[in-house]
Amino acid sequence: MLFVVMGCSVAFALLVVEVVHRLVRRFTHSGRMYRPGQVFGALLAAQISLSVYPVDAPVVLHVLGIALILAGAWLLSALISTLVDISLSRIRTDVTDNRHARRVHTQVTLVRRLVLVVIGVLAVGAILMTFPGARAVGSTVLASAAVIGAVAAFSAQSLLGNLISGLQIAFSDAVRLDDVVVVEGEWGRVEDITLTYVVLHLWDDRRLVLPTSYFLKTPFENWTRTQSALLGTVELDLDWTVPVEAMRQEMRSMLEGSDLWDGRVSVLQVTQATQGFVRVRALVSAADAGKLWDLRCLTREHLVDWVHRRHAGSLPQVRTRAVTGVNKAQPTSDQHTDARVFGESADGALREQAFAGPKQ
Repeated sequence: MLFVVMGCSVAFALLVVEVVHRLVRRFTHSGRMYRPGQVFGALLAAQISLSVYPVDAPVVLHVLGIALILAGAWLLSALISTLVDISLSRIRTDVTDNRHARRVHTQVTLVRRLVLVVIGVLAVGAILMTFPGARAVGSTVLASAAVIGAVAAFSAQSLLGNLISGLQIAFSDAVRLDDVVVVEGEWGRVEDITLTYVVLHLWDDRRLVLPTSYFLKTPFENWTRTQSALLGTVELDLDWTVPVEAMRQEMRSMLEGSDLWDGRVSVLQVTQATQGFVRVRALVSAADAGKLWDLRCLTREHLVDWVHRRHAGSLPQVRTRAVTGVNKAQPTSDQHTDARVFGESADGALREQAFAGPKQ
């Protein structure tokens, strides 16, 4: 009779879970709660059946209670993740100005992970409390909590430091998900932020994993902290004969015909004119880091090609000139007494006498 009642209860619980799942799936398009809901519903139905028809099997009841705690923690975690997914789905990050959206995503993601950790700790504590021995030593554990806490804090100071750093990153707005950063000389986007580490997706599809404390102790470049639009430079060393104004107009014409340019900045200037070359610097702007890189490469290629085709004489070159008919100065016998080395003054004469050496 017990097994019949338990079977009917479990079947009814699974039916209820299936109906609830279809309703939730219809409005949220999320199936995170389906599997944990089935497990929790079946275990709860079995627990209720055993309470109606008690059996003398303490081990079975104990194991069933532990399984019910774990299933409840799993279901609660799935519920929180579902609510977070619903909230984040309404905050789009695939727009041009997504700084606020990325900030919200970063904070909500880290808070969700912190809540899941707390749920896991509470579930483990609840399981331990089901053992009579654990309850008996509870008073002793509480009495030595200060000592244990001090030892744990000393042993896990690095882990605790990273946990605190993760929360600081989430709410200080120093770095967010999908931010473009330059760290350790590597350029990439923030792919994931956990409570203990940050994952960067580098431009060549490598992953750079750093502890969260790194971003609070070490300087790094964040290219998208306030906005995604950026400026970039292209520098060329050319001959002094380069027509700067014509080159400026050519670059402007090229940018106006490119979808990569955002229309904000188009500047071409000579920043240096030393030795045998002049340095021409082009300053351009784009909506984000990826487009800026492509735009810089396009500008560099176009200007090099334009100089080569239209003004080949302006390419870098080294000039030499042969000098003939120059008479070399003949040294004189009293050349060592030339006071001009020290200046034609009374002070210079005294220095000349001091450094002229012994008289012959």
